[in-house]
Amino acid sequence: VQLQAYGGGLVQAGESLRLSCAASGSTFSINAIGWYRQAPGKQREVVATITSGESTNYADSVKGRFTISRDNAENTVYLQMNSLKPEDTAVYYCNAIVRFTTGQTSRYWGQGTLVTVSS
Repeated sequence: VQLQAYGGGLVQAGESLRLSCAASGSTFSINAIGWYRQAPGKQREVVATITSGESTNYADSVKGRFTISRDNAENTVYLQMNSLKPEDTAVYYCNAIVRFTTGQTSRYWGQGTLVTVSS
């Protein structure tokens, strides 16, 4: 299973970006998928997750500004980021828990995409 993330870039504070992450590979279904981020000198933290039942969870720091959504047909997850702040600057990683037809579940990480918010 491969996760391809894209959509990062350099924006000014208050602007918006949308990240996308597409999963491809073996026959699988996605149990849960989400976004994590890691700022320089800090630990990786969860930003937002969404389950197969469309249940969402957000970090307190992004509630009301970020929206996670998924397209099950395309095995793609999106993160709409509005009202960006300089403290949102980080490398954003896509993460998915997938279930194979064998019943086995595994966690996968995508490559990071850099989001830089200037003040």
